[in-house]
Amino acid sequence: MASVDIVYRYGSQEAPVRPRPADGDAALARLDAGNRAFAALLDGVRGDGEPARRVVHVDPRDLGLVPGAARVPPQQPFAAILGCADARVPVELIFNEGPNDLFVVRVAGNGLGADSLGSLKYAIEHLGGSLKLVVVLGHSGCGAASAAVDVFLDPGDYLPLANDPSLRQILDRLLVVVQASARKLVAVFGPEVMRHPGYREALIESAIVTNAALTAFSIQKAIDADGSDGLRTVYGVYRLETREVWTPRLGRPQGSGLAAAPRDLRGFNELGDAMVQSTRMKAMLAAARARP
Repeated sequence: MASVDIVYRYGSQEAPVRPRPADGDAALARLDAGNRAFAALLDGVRGDGEPARRVVHVDPRDLGLVPGAARVPPQQPFAAILGCADARVPVELIFNEGPNDLFVVRVAGNGLGADSLGSLKYAIEHLGGSLKLVVVLGHSGCGAASAAVDVFLDPGDYLPLANDPSLRQILDRLLVVVQASARKLVAVFGPEVMRHPGYREALIESAIVTNAALTAFSIQKAIDADGSDGLRTVYGVYRLETREVWTPRLGRPQGSGLAAAPRDLRGFNELGDAMVQSTRMKAMLAAARARP
């Protein structure tokens, strides 16, 4: 298999560096483009072809390497990201970013607890000069979401968690979106969908997307309540198998990139419709029907 080199390179003070995004649209476009570049880079490493190489240019000032400058560089992230603690989702890497570009908060299931919300609020209140976007990033195969689905499918699995309040708190938060996702699948495909071999996989995927959207919605509400005009929240799901970020959207069954957080109940209903109409969901359930 061909090799891949991902290089973080810094030059002199005069070396050109990427300017930080001027607004939320530019920040969103940069993250989407960075993820596409990362996925394409690794898609090309099949067989014995030429080594693949990508260079991420780093401003030496972000590492305190400019003579005469302050030894401790100021924080200047252009996006704050709430991601999952899963070790397979290296946030800066999958968005093609370097140090001081992203303010990253990671917690199992990318849930919005007091600590994670407090961390995001710190970024919003103290780094407003550079911060242009807030992102919630879920990922396929999430262990927390999978555990919540298993508890939903077999409530007896909940009993062993009685003496583990910290883990139970994570699952309790996710069970709400699992139940909502299950109702949507039944409403669209009928009760027989629960008997398909691929039902568990489809329910996990739907719950992951819904959880990311609900978390993004809650963050946006907190931002609006605090009067942080102009700052918006988007969400997406990182697919471990393709290394791409996607979100289901009506009229775009393939889905791609990050999407704006739902604004109201209608937005969540549209998300549910887009999810069940997505190519990904249909493939899961079609594969299920094909199995003996």
